[in-house]
Amino acid sequence: MAMRTCNRPFSAAGTKASAAAPCRALRGASARRCHVSVYASSGSPKVLLTREEGKNDKLRAALTRKGYTCLELPLIAHTDGPDRPLLPALLRAAADQYEWVAITSPEGASVFLEGWAAAGKPKLRVAAVGGGTGEALQAGGVTPEYVPSKALGKVMGSELPRVPGGSRRVLYPASVKASTDLQDSLTEAGFEVHRINTYNTTSVASVPEALLREALTADVVTYGSPSAVKAWVGLAGLEAANAKVNACIGSTSARACANAGITQHVYFPDAPGIEGWVEAVEKGCREAKLPLPVAAV
Repeated sequence: MAMRTCNRPFSAAGTKASAAAPCRALRGASARRCHVSVYASSGSPKVLLTREEGKNDKLRAALTRKGYTCLELPLIAHTDGPDRPLLPALLRAAADQYEWVAITSPEGASVFLEGWAAAGKPKLRVAAVGGGTGEALQAGGVTPEYVPSKALGKVMGSELPRVPGGSRRVLYPASVKASTDLQDSLTEAGFEVHRINTYNTTSVASVPEALLREALTADVVTYGSPSAVKAWVGLAGLEAANAKVNACIGSTSARACANAGITQHVYFPDAPGIEGWVEAVEKGCREAKLPLPVAAV
């Protein structure tokens, strides 16, 4: 699998974060809910997992099998998007009005499944951007009829099959922060895209100081979204972020690193996914000359 390293920004554009950020303490119920989970292997590099709670399991399992020590500090959360109430009604009518329903993330799959159940579980033709999204759909009772050759929105749009006699319309329940890559690619391919923003991804703005100190002992920080990048830079500061190995799930998060000012030790696979993400961690550890666990050598 091809692996890329970014030691300079993708673009000179983008907001630059400050070089240092104060530790911000939470109080009350929020502080009690926030914790660092540690999954340890003696003497191995420490890898910080930053996805929302419950979404780090696959990456953690893959890394711990190879002998890495994992720290878990969720740095993002999901909230409802402005168009979420529209989803059930649109899905009830989707079989007649849309050729495809396009789902582009596990969280998007979760939101879709909730709306699909509220709509009465109609029969739909669903496309998933990649294996993780497809698995999330299947766990909820929906088997995607199409998965692209590479888990990227622009590839999904260019490869999406046309259905003979179909409407050439695609319903795209998206994140508020999702790029226009998929809809642009679909439009170029001759589809009409109906995008609705059904959920939003927000960055954690503060954690208890003791938890941040523990997280800062990690050798590697993993990012599954631009929001995680924003949260980590805001909490740890650019100097600390650039001192770590930064392993991204794909190019979107790597670009967010560059735009945030993380220009050193950034690794990401060509095709987003758990396997490539683990390879990004391993490549970063090797190039940083960290002592690799025996299983990863």
